[in-house]
Parts: sequence; C-alpha cells; structure tokens
Amino acid sequence: MHVLIVTAGSWGDVAPYTGLGVRLRAAGHEVALATHERFEKTVEAFGLEFRPLPVDPRQELASAAGQGLARATSPAVAMARLTRMARAFMPRLAAGVADAVRQGADVLLSSTTTDPVCATFGEAMSVPALGVYLQPIRPTAAFPPLVTRVRSLGPYGNRLAGGALWLGTERLFAPTLARLRRELALPKQRFAGPLSLSRSRTVLHGFSPRIVPRPHDWPSGHQVCGYWWPATPPAWQPDSRLSDFLAAGPPPVFAGFGSFVATDAERLSTLLASALRRARVRGIIQSGWSGLHAENDDLITVQEVPHAWLFPRTAAVVHHAGAGTTAAGLRAGTPAVAVPVQLDQHFWAQRLHRLGVSPPPLRYQSLTAPQLSEAIVRATRDPALRTRSRRVAAALADEDGAQHVLDVLERLT
Repeated sequence: MHVLIVTAGSWGDVAPYTGLGVRLRAAGHEVALATHERFEKTVEAFGLEFRPLPVDPRQELASAAGQGLARATSPAVAMARLTRMARAFMPRLAAGVADAVRQGADVLLSSTTTDPVCATFGEAMSVPALGVYLQPIRPTAAFPPLVTRVRSLGPYGNRLAGGALWLGTERLFAPTLARLRRELALPKQRFAGPLSLSRSRTVLHGFSPRIVPRPHDWPSGHQVCGYWWPATPPAWQPDSRLSDFLAAGPPPVFAGFGSFVATDAERLSTLLASALRRARVRGIIQSGWSGLHAENDDLITVQEVPHAWLFPRTAAVVHHAGAGTTAAGLRAGTPAVAVPVQLDQHFWAQRLHRLGVSPPPLRYQSLTAPQLSEAIVRATRDPALRTRSRRVAAALADEDGAQHVLDVLERLT
C-alpha cells in the first residue's frame, strides 16, 4: 500500500510522523511524507519519499503576526491572531497539499491542520483519508479546549467552549474548502466541524491513553493509539563536546523552547543561565529556532540533539510544553518544568502537573529567573516527582502506538 502522510507546522508537528513513517515502511508499505521544504533532507534521511508543502513555519512564527501570537494575553486574543495568520497562508498551504495528494496514494494520513483538505481529496478520489492527530481537539465534556488555559469548566462548560471553538475554526477553513470542492466538482457540504467531515470518520491520535484517556463522548471512530515516537537520524552520534560535558559532572538540566521564536533571545538566554546558576545545577541550553545561547563552566549550548537520547541523561527538562517535547520528557522518565507560551502548550503543561511529574507551570510572558530557579530546584530535588516520572515512563514503554495504525491500515486492504 502506498501511504501518504501530510503534516504542516513546526518540527514538533513533523517528527512523530517520521517515526510512524519508518515503522509503516518496515512493515512493507511505501511511505511518502508531505511537509515543508525546510524538513526535506531530514525526511529523506529516514528513507521516506518527500513531497514539498509551501510556507516556511519559522518565518511565519518570526513575523510580526507570529510574535503577536506569542504575546497574546488571553485565549480569545490568541485565537483571533492565529485566525488572521492562517487566513493569509491557508490558500497556499491547501494548494501545496493538493499537489502532494495528486501525485498519488492508496491512503491519506493527515495531521490536524491538513486534514480538512486531505479529507476533501479523499472524498473526490475515493481514497481512504484518515486523521492522524497529535492533539485532542474534538469537543468533549472531559476537558476544556486546548487553548483556554483553564483546568476545567465542568462537563457542560467544557463541551460548550469546545463547540464554540470548533465552529470558530470552521470559519477559518470554510472559504478554502468551498473553493476546493468547486474545483473537484463535489457538492456543497454543510460541515459539523472543519477537522472531521463526519462523525463516522476514523481519526487516530498519537498520544498515550495514560496521559490523555479517550473521552467517552467521542465518536467511535476517534481512537487513542499511543505515542508515535520520532525516528532517530541514521548513524547519529553526539559530538565529543556534548559527551565530554555529560561525563564531567552530575546530570545537567536541559532548557529549550523548540520551535518557539523569541524576539528577545538574548534576554531569554540570560534568564535561563541565571536561573540555572541560582539553582546550582549544570545546564544544557538548546538553541532552537530562537537561537538561544549562553555558556560558562557549568553550561553549554547545543543545536539539534535527539530528545530520546539526551533527556534520559538529564536531571530535569525545562521546556515550552509542546506536544512532542512533552512526550519525549515523559518517555525519558525525567521531571519537567513547563513554561508554556501559546496554544496547546498550556494544555500539555497542566497535564504534566496533574500527572505529578512537574511543578505548577510557569507562564512565559511573566517568567523571571527566581521563579524558574525555584521550579528547577523542586524538579531536581523532589523525590516524588522523580518517582512518578519513572512510573509514567515504565507504563509508556509497554505501548505501541504505531502498531495501532498498522492494524487500522490492514483492515483497509
């Protein structure tokens, strides 16, 4: 079977699908991954066919609109700014997805952002189109929508807020999908939500039911598989400088904000260095898309290092609570210090705290070195956090999220 995986966004929105793609390929499927051109070499290094999508996610996040999103003071403001951004690039992205799909596939697997377009093409081409999501976006009574920054609104409030966000997002996709349906000679359709064209569609979720249990009020086709772990680059080895640093003392604390693009990277770098020094711990800062950098005898800066290799060698992980980084920390059994910036990061940060593997989340927009230092001290010295982190990691080790996807594909043949 020729499988096309389509995803858009930052590296965290791509990495899990490299692992899924490698697993599907090992099972005998032909696998292509359609995503942004900046990830082409990495995708091809895993032996997967690459199909390009337009839009550079780093440029979008570094733009004035992207920085406005990071500075949003409320969920409503964040969604309004995200909507303006998306309206500007959605037509280009949809055209790129269309080009990738037209190259052919027996089945389409699409991420949250690309699923509406892929589902429409699946309908037009009579090709199975399955959602493969990294976040639990469908409205439910079990928890509030991901961007609300609150723990719960109660069952009724959670569903009401989720439905409102669902319908709001529909407006974002509607013009592009209406135009696409006309081009494909498909009938007009009244949507019940943009990211699942019917309740009977199969949508697979790449996170663990131990971390986010499947809500009872989801449609039966919405399944929680377990994590799809990113593939490790072939023949990757740490550079000697990193290896020597790790060997020279006790496990350090990792600090990184992944694909978040900070306009004040120098200030953030200084804040991280100060917090690590106050906590009296060794540290590793990951440069990321912000270009963070700070060094001294007990602190080094690194570029891209596979989290699956590095995190188990650390005492704690300070991060922005992106879905992928959150998963990597849980897999490593390492306590976290979550500093969410925007969107679903607040949901994952709260989930870490509720699991008992991190102190309460710290808000990036008001972050201070003393705050962060105090959280680092707790993460590295509280034995309960370490114990619970290891228990979660042991539970995740028994799961096989990719096999769940393979089983679903087998039923399509």
